[in-house]
Amino acid sequence: MPSQRETLLIVDDEVAIRQLLRRKLSGEVYQCEEADTAVQALNMLANSPIALVMLDIKMPGKSGIELLPEIKSGYPDTAVIMATAVNDINVAVECLKQGADDYICKPFNLDEVSLSVQRALEKRRLQFEVRDYQQFLEERVEEQTGEIKKLFLGAIEALVSALEAKDRYTGGHSRRVTEIALALGNELGLSVKDMEDLRWGSLLHDIGKIGIHQVIQNKPDKLTSEEYEHIMTHAHVGAYIVKPMLNGKISEMIEHHHDHYDGSGLHQVIAGNDIPLGARIIAVADAFDAMTSDRPYRSAMSIVEAIDEIKRCAGTQFDLAVVNALLKTAETATI
Repeated sequence: MPSQRETLLIVDDEVAIRQLLRRKLSGEVYQCEEADTAVQALNMLANSPIALVMLDIKMPGKSGIELLPEIKSGYPDTAVIMATAVNDINVAVECLKQGADDYICKPFNLDEVSLSVQRALEKRRLQFEVRDYQQFLEERVEEQTGEIKKLFLGAIEALVSALEAKDRYTGGHSRRVTEIALALGNELGLSVKDMEDLRWGSLLHDIGKIGIHQVIQNKPDKLTSEEYEHIMTHAHVGAYIVKPMLNGKISEMIEHHHDHYDGSGLHQVIAGNDIPLGARIIAVADAFDAMTSDRPYRSAMSIVEAIDEIKRCAGTQFDLAVVNALLKTAETATI
């Protein structure tokens, strides 16, 4: 587990920027170190534990984008925040795909820098906690498998609840999506093992939102295209968080739960039945709960209105078989 006084490494070729960030972050109980090149940064990472690297994208010699995969490969427990002078959403998305925890733009808003560091370190602590629970599970699996899984699930539910408590509009969302998804899985005849995977995937489908800017997530108005792209990175980030701890099926559910059945989703690479069935189920459950819940920008739809909207999108956004399972489940009042 990380120590209370975590060490941050600020990597930037501009002395003034390093000193500005160091003054701000040193005043917030962090131990700050500096490096002006990629080579110096790697040497410091090799010689002392670093909780988080704040990495400039453009530097003389090896750039931050080139250094990022080396850090994530050699030091996977180190969080990375990318800093850029160019507000380019494509660069930001590429950095997140390569494992960055967040990105910030120059000129810096120091309060936003502080929040970004807090979010990245919170996500890092979450990864440590989940890993510890997984290790505990593996050590005791032969003697107390059922009880430990229950404890593990309870711990994850508490973490999800803590995340959702920050937004009054999404409180309980993950648990409701899990209940709906399991009802659909039961209607579709999933095996006991697949239902257990679906439970995990549903519960954790939004865990990546721990890395989303709160201002954007709670924005009461319509999102810009750049803000929408930022929000949608949560699926990739969530899959990245759980992948080291849970099986590949669960991380794939989280990765693809916003994919459209017809392949028209944002940055989508697979379509149709190539999308994991669990992800297709979560997509319908997620949309149904979102539509029947109040949001900052609109009131909740009725169940009938939500079902009509999902029916309208059957075969395009949603898998028709899963939509039919929703209709049958609604008829028997199990959602």
